[in-house]
Amino acid sequence: MLEIVAVPAFSDNYLWLVHDPASGATIAIDPGDPVPVLAAAERRGWTIDQIWNTHWHPDHSSGNEAIKRAGAMVLGPAAEASRIPTIDVALKEGDRVRIGAQEAEVWEVPGHTSGHIAFVLRDEGIAFVGDTLFAMGCGRLFEGTPEQMFESLQRIAALPADTRLYCAHEYTLANARFAAHADPSNIAIANRLAAVERAREAGQMTVPTTVAKELETNVFVRSGDAVEFARLRQSKDTFG
Repeated sequence: MLEIVAVPAFSDNYLWLVHDPASGATIAIDPGDPVPVLAAAERRGWTIDQIWNTHWHPDHSSGNEAIKRAGAMVLGPAAEASRIPTIDVALKEGDRVRIGAQEAEVWEVPGHTSGHIAFVLRDEGIAFVGDTLFAMGCGRLFEGTPEQMFESLQRIAALPADTRLYCAHEYTLANARFAAHADPSNIAIANRLAAVERAREAGQMTVPTTVAKELETNVFVRSGDAVEFARLRQSKDTFG
């Protein structure tokens, strides 16, 4: 089993450390700030071998250079290679990357950015989805189209129901409040909103989530088509 550690950064980011005890390999996923990532690895006696970037945004990639100086190789989306700091390996749809004996599929999931990718480790039942899908939400459309994001979300939601989805921000409370507004008759959403409120009041994380939870309570995943998705995304952009 891989060990996965959340490293909080900035106001609401989660930078992920993933460690394979069998091989000793460690990766950093979307390390926007190198200081807490390197400190968290050092506390555990881990050496970061690789960086996996899901997209180019600075809060996901600004730590690349410092962590690379400590010995890591940088992997990121080929479509955004010119904007990924110190990239070594450019990844595209269908590529495979490894941590120890565990293999991750590279999926192109555009929408938030034009070249956004996700890392899907089927044997572990986990996926690192960056800013494509959030617990009860999804990323803003900075570069992609509603059609692209709708398809990306549907693809992720087609993974096995117990797949754990590791996103990059603690946005769940705001997303849950919007979901309750957008679908007020959905009891599952109301119940999850109450649970998220309790968790956040106690200072607890609300991620990772699962495919099953998102199929039940994520209004963007539950959209019937790209037109409905676009309407919801536009509404969320101005909500509250």
